[in-house]
Amino acid sequence: MIAVVKVGTSSITDDHGSIDRAAIDKVCDELAAARADGHRVVLVTSAAIAAGLPALGLTATRRPRDARTLQAVSAVGQALLMATYNESFARHGVVAGQVLLAPLDFVVRAQYLHARSTLERLFELDVIPIVNENDAVADDEIRFGDNDRIAALVAQLVGADALVLLTDAPGLLTADPRLDAEASLIEDVQVVDAELEALAGGSGSNRGSGGMATKLAAAKIAAWSGVRTVIASSHRSDVVRDALASTPGVGTIVWPRDRRLPARKVWIAFAVAPCGRVVVDDGARTALERDSSLLAAGVRSVDGTFDAGDAIEIHDLRGEVVAKGLARCAASDLRSGTERGVVVHRDDLVVLSSLG
Repeated sequence: MIAVVKVGTSSITDDHGSIDRAAIDKVCDELAAARADGHRVVLVTSAAIAAGLPALGLTATRRPRDARTLQAVSAVGQALLMATYNESFARHGVVAGQVLLAPLDFVVRAQYLHARSTLERLFELDVIPIVNENDAVADDEIRFGDNDRIAALVAQLVGADALVLLTDAPGLLTADPRLDAEASLIEDVQVVDAELEALAGGSGSNRGSGGMATKLAAAKIAAWSGVRTVIASSHRSDVVRDALASTPGVGTIVWPRDRRLPARKVWIAFAVAPCGRVVVDDGARTALERDSSLLAAGVRSVDGTFDAGDAIEIHDLRGEVVAKGLARCAASDLRSGTERGVVVHRDDLVVLSSLG
């Protein structure tokens, strides 16, 4: 089995933002055990920025806000984080390798194939890849912002069987336990729908960027990639082993969809930020839902500035997001009326209203 395990900042740092060595040891112990059981594992870890703050005399409660400082803090913290992981894995005779990824690694075909090849070679060399977003050089406009989504895309990239999202909660609950003492664990999810998404809140910690909402979003990506997701507590004993075995009560299990999206469609739907949008008439919407390309004749208005190859959202006349795709023309050509052919080809288009 191939498994991608993601651990969040709040699970491996203390309240002051310092690295919690005991917590990292637990993660490494469990991944080493999974590897000994014959599984191939990838670790996606957060906490570079949180780990770098104390080293620079800063704290999580007084976290800088400007991008340049945060990127510098990440550069310091990433080195400290990897050193701690390497020391912990060394206790098991395990070698780890750092892999820093950016959105373009999933969008540009050549970079996607290169990233996959590197991860496969690390597996062949019995190395555990440790993945993080390349925060130190990432531009705010072309970054993910949370490692849950990166973990889901990595799971698709390596053809994983399971995605394990470790957090400080036991899984998705029926209500916020801080407000409702009767809140209970939702153990099985067949479809991530609007009702479930409404249960998810924001980040539960000032040290992390994610929360249950980002985990559900990641689970949806994984589900459409044919990957089972388990959202579980990092504090649970043998949580990784139980998650890989789908042990009842381990956490919230989100099961894969019967229909899978091809890798290219996954990129378009979930990995590429839209540069603009077009509003289409009802006839065009119906055609899109029947797997047709979007033609210029169906476009009623254009918002934003985009060029051929950029991602755009497609809205209907009521404002609902119907689809997302890669434009085959520039916004200026649509506005001027010089473009009369295909705006988004069916091969470059995902009907979001059908994804649920």
